[in-house]
Amino acid sequence: MTEQGSKWQTEALAAVYLEGVRRAIPGAELQFEVLRKIVKRWCPRPRRILDLGCGDGIIGRLLLKIYPHAHGVFLDFSDPMLAATRNKLAGNSHAVVLKADFSAPSWLDALGKWIPFDVVVSGFAIHHQPDVRKRALYAEVYQNLAPGGVFLNLEHVASATRSGEKLFDDFFIDHLHQFHRRKNPKTTRKEIEATYYHRPDKQENILALVDTQCEWLRQIGFENVDCFFRLFELALFGGRRSTETLNCAGPC
Repeated sequence: MTEQGSKWQTEALAAVYLEGVRRAIPGAELQFEVLRKIVKRWCPRPRRILDLGCGDGIIGRLLLKIYPHAHGVFLDFSDPMLAATRNKLAGNSHAVVLKADFSAPSWLDALGKWIPFDVVVSGFAIHHQPDVRKRALYAEVYQNLAPGGVFLNLEHVASATRSGEKLFDDFFIDHLHQFHRRKNPKTTRKEIEATYYHRPDKQENILALVDTQCEWLRQIGFENVDCFFRLFELALFGGRRSTETLNCAGPC
């Protein structure tokens, strides 16, 4: 999905996602705990961190709290998301916010002096790209990782069966309902279900199996590739670039 015509350019959708969906994602704290563990183990002293398709920068900001001396680059193509990121990062001299569209290789032009990165993370962004572009993007990430660098993608992935997809939908709708009832006890599950199935961004989702995406990473050259967390269609997967010259100081 390209910047032009994407509904993610609208302030309304960005607000709905950040306030009404992202905060309601089930297992979010455990996902972040797993992500933190992997980075601390594989790259305990990163110098440069890229949050790719950053939204409001939630993952990159998490890592900058752990590594306050690292430089964080937050990249997205959505103006409303970038505005939210800048607001959250106000006063952080170690963070830079960049606008670029990773639907084409030209997104790399925006990175300039920041390449290479020790850690690249992405959260619920890459699944908007066609599979051919997903794989190409993973290769671009690999080429711009420092030796020993880590790539982790927290992502919406495809279910293996239609029954599995239905299970996930019901599970996620339940969590959305619980979340919204805390703000408005009169909210019904039927209302949440209708909004979920008719959400304006649904047509931009192009889901791929996590096993398929892990195999792409292996073919590209990533090592230690695995799916580290899976809850129906929510998955954290990734790998490392070879450590020929270890820029990520620390034990491996």
